[in-house]
Amino acid sequence: MAEIIKKATRDAYGESLVALAAEYPDLVVLDSDLAAATKTVMFRKAYPDRFFDCGISEQNMMGIAAGLAASGKQVFASTFAMFAAGRAFEQVRNSIGYPHLPVKIGATHAGISVGEDGATHQCCEDIALMRTIPGMTIINPADAVETAAAMRAVMKLDGPVYMRFGRLAVPVIFDDTLKFEIGKGIQIKEGNDVTIIATGLMVSEAIAAAELLENEGISARVINMATIKPLDTEIVLKAAKETRAIVTAEEHSIIGGLGGAVAETVCEALPVPVVRVGVNDVFGRSGPALDLLKLFGLSAENIADKAKQAIKMKNS
Repeated sequence: MAEIIKKATRDAYGESLVALAAEYPDLVVLDSDLAAATKTVMFRKAYPDRFFDCGISEQNMMGIAAGLAASGKQVFASTFAMFAAGRAFEQVRNSIGYPHLPVKIGATHAGISVGEDGATHQCCEDIALMRTIPGMTIINPADAVETAAAMRAVMKLDGPVYMRFGRLAVPVIFDDTLKFEIGKGIQIKEGNDVTIIATGLMVSEAIAAAELLENEGISARVINMATIKPLDTEIVLKAAKETRAIVTAEEHSIIGGLGGAVAETVCEALPVPVVRVGVNDVFGRSGPALDLLKLFGLSAENIADKAKQAIKMKNS
């Protein structure tokens, strides 16, 4: 069995900033006193004249990012997801979203896997918040390879982008042949009995869940949905039509995230059972990341159980 390589998407984010800076001389990076954690420190070391530490002032950072973008700069503004989507929501909405400025928000340390930082820093509401901003693109890569591909893609996008990265090292699923397209899901595994649509670190768990189901004679389709907004409705409705049962998996609240987006799409066009795996409308807690993921049901075993539930619902 090949060795599983693990790497945090925040690391790939920092590396990608440095790589892109050589191609885009107008690229600048802002941070809010968290460069070592967000990995923008890599960019600061390579391009100190193009890096701006705004201090612990996330709302002000978003205003500065808006001004730089309006002046023609390619801007990445970085901090933890809790502060980027939560503390600075008004500034993101009014200063970046409303004028539709091409600011890329690099939000790290999202979800339960922040671990020992606890409930105050485990942001499981950020996708829901950003989905409400008109014109906001939301990207939640599954691994380091997809992060690098997504970073390159957003450089050509006109408008604001919320990019979600994790603290925890996760399995590298893809290789350099990956063709990433904003707004398009990627089918990783074919299946006929149920579809598992996953995003972020839950993609690797979805693949493992499909393997568990296969051992029980259940054929599960697996779709990686890195772009949550705009959602790939075509691949979702195709799955709904062909498997007639869907499970969504995300390291986010079941309210307003990927599960909500998929359910809204299916309910309007082709109603089938949609069972959501995520954080069940509760706050997180402090503890080792891997233990917390299991505790909150963000595991292959729980996804497999929910898949069997969805199949039972479609056959009832």
